[in-house]
Amino acid sequence: MARADLLLKLAKAGLSGDTSLTKKVVQAVIAEERTKQHNVVADQLEDVLKTTQTSLSPAPTRSVTPVLYDKIESFLYSINPRKPLRHLLLDRFVCNSIQEFVSENERADVLRSYNLEPRNRVLLVGEPGNGKTSIAEVLATELMLPMFVIRYDGIIGSYLGETASRLEKMFNFIKTQHCVLFFDEFDAIGKERGDQHETGEIKRVVSSLLLQIDKLPSYVIVVAATNHAELLDRAVWRRFQVKLKIDKPGKELIGEWLERFELDFEHKLPTPRNTVVSKLLGLSFAEIEEFGLSIRRRYALAQPSPDLREIINFSLQEAENKKNFTNG
Repeated sequence: MARADLLLKLAKAGLSGDTSLTKKVVQAVIAEERTKQHNVVADQLEDVLKTTQTSLSPAPTRSVTPVLYDKIESFLYSINPRKPLRHLLLDRFVCNSIQEFVSENERADVLRSYNLEPRNRVLLVGEPGNGKTSIAEVLATELMLPMFVIRYDGIIGSYLGETASRLEKMFNFIKTQHCVLFFDEFDAIGKERGDQHETGEIKRVVSSLLLQIDKLPSYVIVVAATNHAELLDRAVWRRFQVKLKIDKPGKELIGEWLERFELDFEHKLPTPRNTVVSKLLGLSFAEIEEFGLSIRRRYALAQPSPDLREIINFSLQEAENKKNFTNG
């Protein structure tokens, strides 16, 4: 059964004739039922909602914008999150912030008993390869929620008004899901409206996007990631209650990564740890992971008599070349 507070809201909205509020409450009930795996009831409610929306909608007007994408799969793709927080190496502040965010959403009923809602919007900023996408997946895993990722190729259209229309359709679907909604490369759609080089259409899209985000219920967790914070519209920043900067790993985190790597690899590296850490400093986590994979590949191919010291030295040289290439 749906939460008592939702049933009370539904009764009040229905009896007062507030169709807008009724629609929002029904969407919340659908999300609640899906969380409980009551998919038959959720599907039936969704059908009722669609039918009612159609009957209440005004007669369609002639549109010059062709509808090229009708299915939700064109706007979103889902992934099955399987990455727990303990698998990530994160700055202490970032880790504590994620734990607190998860706790708020796990104990949402306690907050609601005080007439409060859990925070549900997270903005992740930082260079590529340092775990922004992984953090989104961690939130979904820890909260045991499905994760949907925005497909910009399906959302962004070439016709006037098309993108805003698709965004609205996508958000109407998301409101019926208790889920994590992930915007990767958020600057692609949340650009600064004051940029004189951007078209009026982009500015309308940003306005529509921000309006839709404002309307999302707290059971939809929005995670946005960007490598270019300077490109984001200023109004984007205040939409997100949690803002985290994800930096490249420092010496301490690289040291922790080496400990984990040696345990998993079941071999202690012959090169002094301080030397390895100093040579890896400045690389992203993705590049450090690739360093580890290179060692494993070379070690496997050098059987039956691998020279681990030579393998490590060559892999470190490769990592340093990559760092020099990245830094220009």
